[in-house]
Amino acid sequence: MEHKLMTEHEKVDISRKSHELEQAGKKEEATALYRTIPLPAHLAQFVKKYMGVDYLTQQGWNLAEAEAKFGSEWLNK
Repeated sequence: MEHKLMTEHEKVDISRKSHELEQAGKKEEATALYRTIPLPAHLAQFVKKYMGVDYLTQQGWNLAEAEAKFGSEWLNK
């Protein structure tokens, strides 16, 4: 999946849709949709440091903000 940066409006819209899915009992779909919102760079760095690269990538988070801040190869550094 391609990671992309988003506007605040896009993030809020996806968050709302994710919440609606969860309320409808579609927890897995809600979680997958929510993880398309870019994880803030500082949180991505924290997860990488304390939980590892494999955990971070296996969770399916959008890492576009971290890539924009730290460079495209930040996971391998």
